[in-house]
Amino acid sequence: MSTSADTSSTASEIAERFLAAFRTRDWEALHRLLADDITWTMPGAGAISGTARGADAVVERARHIASRGLHTELLHVLVGAHGAALSLRNTATAADGRRLDEHLATVLTTHRGRVTAIDSYLSDVDGMSAFFTTP
Repeated sequence: MSTSADTSSTASEIAERFLAAFRTRDWEALHRLLADDITWTMPGAGAISGTARGADAVVERARHIASRGLHTELLHVLVGAHGAALSLRNTATAADGRRLDEHLATVLTTHRGRVTAIDSYLSDVDGMSAFFTTP
């Protein structure tokens, strides 16, 4: 029988492994954490907005985000009944001088040790959209 402590520990561990794979650009490790039918929703009108469907599409979105020189600072790991949320601050500067400086919550829904959904909540949707749009 699973206890709430087991559940929160697992959700927290999955969230930390997710962020570690993203930070180290270990796309295979990230892919292993994801359910085949995962979705990742992102608000806005930028190149990374909308819903990515499937593990391959989610990894490709993560690769695209990382390719823009993003620095991700972990502020908190928050655990819920169905997964965990990463409270983050993302910063980056594009080659043309555009800057990204946002706070976000990356909410990971988990089931049986895998991430089944990712929902991103941003402090500056317009700023993210502008940063991830080719000038």
